[in-house]
Amino acid sequence: MTEPVERFVVHNFGCRATQADGAAIEGLLRKQGLTCAADNAGAGLVILNTCTVTASADEDVRQAVRRAHRENPDARILVTGCYAQRAPEELAAIPGVTWVVGNSHKTRIPELIAAAFQEPGATPYHGQIHVSDIFNQREFLSAPVEDAAGHRTRPNLKIQDGCGNRCSFCIIPSVRGRSRSAPLEQVVSQVRVLATRYAEVVLSGINLGRWGRDIEGSWKLADLVRKLLAETSVQRLRLSSVEPMDWSDDLLELVAESPRIARHVHAPLQSGCDAVLRRMRRKYRPRHYEDRIRKARQWMPDGAIGADVMVGFPGETEEEFEESRGFIEEMPFTYLHVFTYSERPGTEAASLAGAVPIVVRKRRNRILREIAEHKNLEFRKRMVGRTLSVVTLEQNAAALSENYLKVEMSAPRPANFIAGILIGEVTGAGLREASPFRML
Repeated sequence: MTEPVERFVVHNFGCRATQADGAAIEGLLRKQGLTCAADNAGAGLVILNTCTVTASADEDVRQAVRRAHRENPDARILVTGCYAQRAPEELAAIPGVTWVVGNSHKTRIPELIAAAFQEPGATPYHGQIHVSDIFNQREFLSAPVEDAAGHRTRPNLKIQDGCGNRCSFCIIPSVRGRSRSAPLEQVVSQVRVLATRYAEVVLSGINLGRWGRDIEGSWKLADLVRKLLAETSVQRLRLSSVEPMDWSDDLLELVAESPRIARHVHAPLQSGCDAVLRRMRRKYRPRHYEDRIRKARQWMPDGAIGADVMVGFPGETEEEFEESRGFIEEMPFTYLHVFTYSERPGTEAASLAGAVPIVVRKRRNRILREIAEHKNLEFRKRMVGRTLSVVTLEQNAAALSENYLKVEMSAPRPANFIAGILIGEVTGAGLREASPFRML
């Protein structure tokens, strides 16, 4: 039996920004009277909101399209997001795809669906493409992700989109467009509402540290954070990834001093080798990065400090990798996100000579992951015997500390509370509570 198109399901791939876009699309369709289905089989409309940061991300999307068409051949499939913006024809050619809608046209998705309602018995031709120059996009699509990862805690609020950087390996600026900020009062209003339901709110963006630079009045991220603390009741704010040189003294000092901001600094590094950073067209050198990280550690002795690092960038020699590895070992990181370089068509790096063999990339990835595991273990050991401020999660008596460590509580507790947990021991992946739960 064919399901009515009024029932839909959204599948999100990739980063927090994509999840926020998906939540916004879902909200817009609900306003039109559509309802969510539990799965592909029960939906008349399947929306895949895509990522394209790596080749494997693209493959995940293609597999998901085929799976959706197999599970429900009568459903209309709409593919949107970054992959749709980058390679619309490629996606339109996959059997079952009705619409391919780039980021440039995401806000028009409700119109496309509404048009389909006008002729409910009609079957639209497949492979319709709606994509234009993303750099003309000025609209801002976002909604809080209030049910991420299966637990109703720690909503993610996207407040910035796009990126003005031109890193040679990155496709994101060409599929997300120029940097643009959510309006100041909109962010304050959204956080004010979220604070009535959640103990912790996560602020995110494609290039979060650039928030406000396109808003009249020369606002900066630290200014926004101060305003949120002053004008909302949010118990805890957490900042997601911020580019190294946007971690100004002002922002670092604010994070370090306010008890309502998680002591958590994530600053993408990519490489600890000066020559590789230059080829990547990153805007800092290792000495600049070190200055920011050393200051973060000085001001937040027990804070979380994390980074994205990449191995296997074109031309990365063994000597350059060793320079990067040595730099990373010296930095006071508490965790790392290690990525293997993936060629992205349309980027400068994709045409560079000196491709690193896959087997070498994997070996280097493993080496850095081992360093990350050791650093994280040593950091967790330091927490034993201390009381950490955590936000309680919904699943399996779990909590997340303000310094980004998983904590097993002694018994299940209500979700969405800030609590003090005395740490008793280290576990395989986190920490375990030593004493009975107490509210702060």
